[in-house]
Amino acid sequence: MAKKGYWLGTVEVNDSERYKEYVATATPAYQRFGAKFLVRGGDNIAAEGDWNSRNVVIEFPSYQHAQDCYNSLEYIKARAIRQEISEGRIIIIEGYE
Repeated sequence: MAKKGYWLGTVEVNDSERYKEYVATATPAYQRFGAKFLVRGGDNIAAEGDWNSRNVVIEFPSYQHAQDCYNSLEYIKARAIRQEISEGRIIIIEGYE
């Protein structure tokens, strides 16, 4: 069985109305690659280091699915929107079986 893959993201959104456009544009990629949102926004405390106000953890069926989603044509379009209206970081991590 393939190890799961995860996106960990921290984002500071500068335009909340256009962020809705990003979410709508990214949704087909998430669906295609089996994304499951474990954390999407919500209250948080930055216990150590600097974090943005919006944090996301997305689980994928495999590490390869996580990479393929990020590099898919659907997500490339969404990513361009997100990068215009927010600042943040995303890391793709391989999980346990």
